[in-house]
Amino acid sequence: MSIIVQKFGGTSVADSQKILAAARKAIRARVEGHQVVMVVSAMGQNTDLLVDLARQISDDPPPREMDMLLSTGEQVSVALMAMAIHSLGHEAISLTGAQIGIITDSIHTKARIRSISTDRIRRYLKEGKIVIAAGFQGIDKADNITTLGRGGSDTTAVALAAVLGAEACEIYTDVDGVYTTDPRIVPEARKVARISYDEMLELATVGAGVMHNRSIEFAKKFSVPVHVRSSFSDTPGTMIVHEPEAKNLPVCGAALSKDEARVTVRGVPDRPGTASTLFTQIAANNIAMDMIVQSEGAQGRADMSFAVARDDLPKTLKIVEGVVQELSAEGCICDDNVAKISVVGLGMATQPGVAGTMFRTLAEKGINIDMITTSEIKISVLVERQHAVEALRIVHNAFHLNQPPEDGAGKAPPAAHGKVNPAELVDRLEKVARLERLEKLIIDGITLDESQAMVTLVGLSDIPGLAAQTFDELAEAGIVVDMIVQSIGRDNRADISLTIKREDLKKTLQVAEELARGLNCPPPTHNSQVAKLSVFGTGIKSYSGVASRMFKALSAAEINLDLIGTSEVRVNVVVDGKQGAKALEVLKQEFADALV
Repeated sequence: MSIIVQKFGGTSVADSQKILAAARKAIRARVEGHQVVMVVSAMGQNTDLLVDLARQISDDPPPREMDMLLSTGEQVSVALMAMAIHSLGHEAISLTGAQIGIITDSIHTKARIRSISTDRIRRYLKEGKIVIAAGFQGIDKADNITTLGRGGSDTTAVALAAVLGAEACEIYTDVDGVYTTDPRIVPEARKVARISYDEMLELATVGAGVMHNRSIEFAKKFSVPVHVRSSFSDTPGTMIVHEPEAKNLPVCGAALSKDEARVTVRGVPDRPGTASTLFTQIAANNIAMDMIVQSEGAQGRADMSFAVARDDLPKTLKIVEGVVQELSAEGCICDDNVAKISVVGLGMATQPGVAGTMFRTLAEKGINIDMITTSEIKISVLVERQHAVEALRIVHNAFHLNQPPEDGAGKAPPAAHGKVNPAELVDRLEKVARLERLEKLIIDGITLDESQAMVTLVGLSDIPGLAAQTFDELAEAGIVVDMIVQSIGRDNRADISLTIKREDLKKTLQVAEELARGLNCPPPTHNSQVAKLSVFGTGIKSYSGVASRMFKALSAAEINLDLIGTSEVRVNVVVDGKQGAKALEVLKQEFADALV
């Protein structure tokens, strides 16, 4: 008999009637012949109320006690859900994370799952019971209650689906699927029928709130089909699987993250080890960084910029102030009035012009770009927060994301209870069995590209349209750009660094020199032979130490970094071409324990 995991979020169990409605969905699946595991979140705003109560008691409550407190919300929900199913004439049993056997590490409020025992759940399923599991929680080896952090119930559900070999994991929520962007901000946003794990990972990280990124890490790692659908209707939702909705679309979605802050460390000595010193200390405090940008060094100094959640800014600044003194850097500035706009799509890896379209669209509306980072399937920019909503809307329209794919790929997803391929199921369970820690870092590969050159436009006026003009002219010259990094340097002057194929260096320099003359800026700098190294895997960003491990290993080998670019699924660095092969071996040794 097949197993279905159903997860119900807080809005889906906000009151007694919604709990009964969720119970009926589980019973229906049970009557259809499936064994059913429900994962339930705390009711409605219960978690927020508990957090507020804790803040009334203490400005800095101990993390262990916060876990003790917050875990009670799910215990209320699972007990009420079991009562609802019993009242409807079926058998159910509620279990806490500890009773299930969800073992985590000991990082309170942000714990990662190490292992899950399935014996007790399988026994109850064989007895015909619907098992109701408390989401968001587990215990460590010392029997302390732990919680999994924001979106933890999603992670619990997909993890259970993985270890149980479930046919699918249904995520019931207050929306009926994954949209091309937030429909509350852009009413014409379109529900997608299918989205790939990598696309969903990037969108979840850059602001799409439907799914939490760590749950998608699990889904991708163990090939768990995830069906995001509405708690309040039976209409098909969105399937999250390996294949995208349409391979010919350069962009599948756009996202907005309002609560961002930018930190720039100025005048860092441009030598091996500086990035490692800074980012290792930040990672050690479990602060997630995004949009890590290092400008090309000049006169022995470089600027490093990165984005963090606005709530993490005070803690980050304390760390950075110490690092500034340690490195004898020139200082630090920050801006907590920025927002991040991102576009994501597997198609942009093969279709040029995506960056230029995005930059031009923003420039036409007078919206200035403070920072740019790109990866193979994502472009992110920082803009002033007051322009964020407008920026999201115009970018969404620029890529015609309201229109379905022309090839007809945007059809309804298959039935949520479709049969899983037995060979795929065996492979998934073998993967689970091989891992000692379910949320262990997995590195899919480390690559070296020695075919590129780098050009940097320096000291550009920080005005709307700067990036658009740059990349329009490069596109007109037929130049395909790989990495793009823009950061704000001294006196609000911008530097734009980009990598291109080495055979395009001459044409690129001609365009860059003409731009510099027209903008009354210094001539561009270049390196005719650079090496781009990429470490890629599942959920690179949520493992805050991956980038710092890269930087530390390269520093120990006396390899300096020229450019840095990050995304959810990879970290890219550019070094001098002569050191490319050595850098590749260093990184392979550093991540030998995580390479698959």
